[in-house]
Amino acid sequence: MTDRRPISFARGAPSLDIIDVEGLRAAAEAAFTHDPGGLTAYGTSVGYLPLRQWIADQHGVAPANVIVTNGSMQADAFLFDALVTAGDPVVVERPTYDRTLLSLRKRGAEVHAVELEPDGIDVEALERLLASGTRPKLAHVIPNFQNPAGYTLSRAKRERLLELAREYGFVIFEDDPYVELRFSGERLPTMRSLDPEAVVYASSFSKTVAPGIRVGYLIGPRPVIAQIEQLAVGAYISPNMVAQGIVNEFARSGAIDRSIEVVKRALRERVEVLATALRREIPDARFVTPEGGYFMWVELPAGTDVGALFAAAAARGVQFVKGSDFVLEGAESSLRLAYSGVTTDEIDEGIGRLAEAYREVTAG
Repeated sequence: MTDRRPISFARGAPSLDIIDVEGLRAAAEAAFTHDPGGLTAYGTSVGYLPLRQWIADQHGVAPANVIVTNGSMQADAFLFDALVTAGDPVVVERPTYDRTLLSLRKRGAEVHAVELEPDGIDVEALERLLASGTRPKLAHVIPNFQNPAGYTLSRAKRERLLELAREYGFVIFEDDPYVELRFSGERLPTMRSLDPEAVVYASSFSKTVAPGIRVGYLIGPRPVIAQIEQLAVGAYISPNMVAQGIVNEFARSGAIDRSIEVVKRALRERVEVLATALRREIPDARFVTPEGGYFMWVELPAGTDVGALFAAAAARGVQFVKGSDFVLEGAESSLRLAYSGVTTDEIDEGIGRLAEAYREVTAG
């Protein structure tokens, strides 16, 4: 009988075998050796200062333009609190990260979802929305290997998006946690590097170091960062100095570069196996093979009941996320597969089981 151990394509996290546990252990020892006072004190609202400086150097900005937070979701929350009030129009991609939708709706934002294409947000549709009179406070964009779709915003669309932001006076929130995880294709410039005044940039060490480290950051114009510093003081006085000190040592030692290479090799292999398995087992599936990141968006023929597929797959020990979770409405025949936390053997087995579930649902 086939081993029906659980296989999850649901979580966007790396599997333990590609996390540099020994490197993190060494970084923790070095951090407590080099700066025990800094790690055990409250610290400052802007984060652990040596890590803040390292991030600033990497991005070619002044430290005053950087704030380091407890994960990128905390960074997102601070930015939304600073810029968005109830009733404010906000543009998001369709589909987009489900937690972003929840966060904006919780704040009472008027969310406008603009269709996502394989080369990024539909800038022509956005332009029509703006021309109709909508004046968003900000546009949230995940430019590289988007969650959930795995798509990447093209250079031409990055430039056009910046033009629209300048013309209509909105902030681009460039949410970029996957930027370092490109395993094929050409690296593109960040929108922040093209126009620092029009963009607030966010990234995270969850995808390049480990999810449990919970360290993210924002880069933006000084007035925005200063406003967020005050929000941080009120929220927690200072973020986690121990975690940030460990990341600082991990980054400065070069371990982060080695870790990223290990993760990218694994992701490249896994996405190739996933694409091959889908073509073989579910020929009806339509998808674009990502050039990096953790996720693949799969569209099944119109009318496919992905809710029923979710239940049938779960009965076979396979988990994924329904496409409808990432939109305000629709996407009932789509799903997101995360390939970061599964081995190649698990991918083959899991897609085989998913195909069984698909045949059961479509036969019914």
